[in-house]
Amino acid sequence: MTKQLIGKTAIVTGASSGIGTAIAKELIKAGANVVLAARDKEKLESIASEIGMEENILCIQTDVTKQKDIDFLAKRSHQVFGNVDIYVNNAGKMGSSRVVDGDISDWEQMIDINIKGVLYGIQSVLPEMLERKSGHIVNIASDSGFEVIERLTVYCATKFAVRAISTGLEKELANTGVRTTNISPGMVETPLSSKSPFEENRKKLVPADIAKAVIYAVTQPDYVNVNEITVRPV
Repeated sequence: MTKQLIGKTAIVTGASSGIGTAIAKELIKAGANVVLAARDKEKLESIASEIGMEENILCIQTDVTKQKDIDFLAKRSHQVFGNVDIYVNNAGKMGSSRVVDGDISDWEQMIDINIKGVLYGIQSVLPEMLERKSGHIVNIASDSGFEVIERLTVYCATKFAVRAISTGLEKELANTGVRTTNISPGMVETPLSSKSPFEENRKKLVPADIAKAVIYAVTQPDYVNVNEITVRPV
């Protein structure tokens, strides 16, 4: 991989495992400074140590459901590395999703992480990106944002929302120089999906497959905006 992102800074939420970790690793390979954000600081520091390149990595303990955490994340990233060029909204939760089960606590957590966390992240970096007329926001949604699955009603609703936010944001940002990409993975082998009893006989994607889609989107020429990528197992 050529180091197309040298001098760029990227924030990745949910970076302590799975897709987030893979995205961070691919961004580092591409030459970017990468800020790893998640609630578990020890995991982040372990991942940073595994990657090496300490001068290009910053770990910040972050709860995406708290706007003050997200605002600090953006501010601290700017202090250490300068302008934030790429923001990857990857943090997500798949909880108890059947409406008939009435698990309100899980619903609230999914809404807070999957929707409000995305909006907080966008807002934390967008004004400065608009001022510079440059930047890229990547939202990790799901193929569950295309079709509602009976056992995942509420989760699907949150991912439909992420796609709607991405689509609307793309329209709002037309001709501003700021780009946005929505990436919708199918079933990926991650801690989030490994316990699922469904699709056991189907080979799942691996996190690196999604990370490569992110790299594809953010390394396009400035005049190219890759709006939507769907990545599914064969």
